[in-house]
Amino acid sequence: MKKHLLLTVLVLSGLTITVTAQQKDPMKGMDMSHMNHTAPPKKTAAAKKKITAKKRVAKKTVEKKTKAKKTIAKKKPPVKTTAKSKTKTLIAPKKSPAGMDHSMHDMDMKGNKTKPATTPMHDRGNMGQMDMTKQKTNSDTMPMHNMQHSGNAPANHDTMHMDGGAMDHMNMNNKGGHDSMNMQGGHDMKMTGMDMNDMGSMSHAYSLNLPMNRNGSGTGWLPDESPMYGHMIHSKKWMYMLHGSVWLRYNDQDYNHKGARGDSRFDAPSWFMFMAQRKLGQHGLFHFSSMFSLDPVIEGGKGYPLLFQTGESYQGKSLVDRQHPHDLFSELAVGYSYAFSKNTDAFIYIGYPGEPALGPVTFMHRPSSLDNPNSPISHHWVDATHITFGVATIGVRLGKFKAEGSAFTGREPDENRYNFDKPRFDSWSGRLSFNPNKNWTLQVSHGYVKSPEELHHAENIYKTTASVIYSIDLGNEHGIDATALWGMNKQEGDEGENALLFEAALRQRRNALYTRYEWTQKSAEELVLEPLFNSHTVFPVHAFTIGDNYDLFSLGKIRVAGGGQWSIYNAPSSLNAIYGKNPMAFQVYIRLYPSLMKM
Repeated sequence: MKKHLLLTVLVLSGLTITVTAQQKDPMKGMDMSHMNHTAPPKKTAAAKKKITAKKRVAKKTVEKKTKAKKTIAKKKPPVKTTAKSKTKTLIAPKKSPAGMDHSMHDMDMKGNKTKPATTPMHDRGNMGQMDMTKQKTNSDTMPMHNMQHSGNAPANHDTMHMDGGAMDHMNMNNKGGHDSMNMQGGHDMKMTGMDMNDMGSMSHAYSLNLPMNRNGSGTGWLPDESPMYGHMIHSKKWMYMLHGSVWLRYNDQDYNHKGARGDSRFDAPSWFMFMAQRKLGQHGLFHFSSMFSLDPVIEGGKGYPLLFQTGESYQGKSLVDRQHPHDLFSELAVGYSYAFSKNTDAFIYIGYPGEPALGPVTFMHRPSSLDNPNSPISHHWVDATHITFGVATIGVRLGKFKAEGSAFTGREPDENRYNFDKPRFDSWSGRLSFNPNKNWTLQVSHGYVKSPEELHHAENIYKTTASVIYSIDLGNEHGIDATALWGMNKQEGDEGENALLFEAALRQRRNALYTRYEWTQKSAEELVLEPLFNSHTVFPVHAFTIGDNYDLFSLGKIRVAGGGQWSIYNAPSSLNAIYGKNPMAFQVYIRLYPSLMKM
């Protein structure tokens, strides 16, 4: 009896071990050599038949589950992007090494169970398709917002926001097989509070939370979709940028010989800028900017011919029908800003020379006039204070608004264009700017300028300006830029002299078509028409210009363009004896300027 019982136990044990060995071993791959097993006996025909039947049942069960999941996935509505957050949730099913679908066990980034879904994401046709798996991880959530062209990313946010074209070529592949999203590897990468400036982008000069494209002249604003032409250099802690423009040209004012005030010459208007900035701590930003011009060397003390232009003096005489040369040192300024939050910044700007918070961005930095080598004849009505020897500005940004005030030197630069004039800080100004969206910039400003003209030192001017600047990037280096502005110079007891300007540029890759219209009230004193006219007599002057700039070729990062422009002027008939009726001007040029910065 004991022999039969022992034999029965051994047979049953062997059958159990045989069946277990044929099923999928959850401990597959582990070293079992340390475990002592008794070799099973030979399989009987009945045992083999039983195992085969179990395999068929298991296979059918897996097929049914897989088919059911595919049906559910097809019926599931696509993931939508809400208007409020513009955030896409991207979930992909995870595959085990054996090919079994374990997506029912996937977790979202907060540890909750999710259903499988795969959604492609496109960056305006440039990024291609990208699948991401959101699963259980220790990282914070990372919303990917719809991208804009402006090419910028605010820093110091609690979540990573990919705004702009900065992610166009970033490859985010999960190659390591880990559950969390990673970049170029299989290790978890926590992105909380990641500073996008460390990824190679350059923020605004006076805010860590604004795009670089909003930089204008001084502390002025441009639209976020403004094009930027320049060259950027990065070091470990600093970011540098170089830009500028040179026109080698022939300029003929009054080529139809209508009057006695025209002139012609070969010359080369120019300006160059160098800027640098770096973070100071978590919320601080230091900025340095400089601007230079070779006008004193090339143009001489009298500047270049430009009908109806006025402002400043040379050798004791007012400069009229000529644009004065800019100083060799046109800006040497430093600034510091502090980001209290994403929507609040405070900053200070000190320049010697520099530009106070008065007027719009100066003409040579406005996208609508980048291709035009001439200064507007309304220059001294709206933006002539861009070279001021002694400026201190403080300001604060609250969301889309910025308020700032300046103390500065009222006197315009003297005729010595190589020196540094005496700082006086005897004038003041205030400016309010508003960027409602990425395409528009609006500003109003008012200031008191003490004794701006050396030859009329007793005259003090109250300046008031308002402007609207528009920029839109149409992609593939196609864009439209436009500016409308008004300015008024007023002395105590006078009605004031006004100026209006409209200018625009249409860029189509290598070609830029541009235009400018101005209406400016010029006094007999400004035009040096005494004693023929009373000094307070005002003459409305119209000026219209149309031109074209075409990129011929490139030398490294420098573009070489050819272009030209034509202008016509109109003034009251009482000035025909001096200027002629509708004098005209033209110029042709070769231009050198940096390539468009792609961000």
